[in-house]
Amino acid sequence: MGVALDEAVAAEAHGDVPIGAVVVRDGVVIARRHNERELTGDPTAHAEVLALRDAAAVVGHWRLLDCTLYVTLEPCVMCAGALVNSRIGRVVYGATDPKAGAVASLYQVCGDERLNHRPPLTAGVRAEESGALLRTFFAARRRGAQASAG
Repeated sequence: MGVALDEAVAAEAHGDVPIGAVVVRDGVVIARRHNERELTGDPTAHAEVLALRDAAAVVGHWRLLDCTLYVTLEPCVMCAGALVNSRIGRVVYGATDPKAGAVASLYQVCGDERLNHRPPLTAGVRAEESGALLRTFFAARRRGAQASAG
């Protein structure tokens, strides 16, 4: 999760929400990415989606059964769907997302029994650090918006 936190910091450096994701296979990091929506203008450029794409390229196919995704924030609906579709072996996340979380908070996409793949989940790993990055980022955004409106 430390590498995912490093990636989250990198996202913040270019104005993106500080979320980082890492895919690990056999104890080796095979993909590490961070949010790039602001950087690229791509609404799908979430850390999880980018990391899954890179991991699939490394593995040589889309099925990531023997991989674990570490991400600093509970995945959204789009990312939860990508996790199921990638057949990721396991998902580990930091902070919960009560407003948009789709693996435990609002929805339980990864545990939906109607789906043919349900990766095991581990929540709360280094959650305080992940949450602190997000709180600091959004507090700075609010201060900036107030200053420019004032």
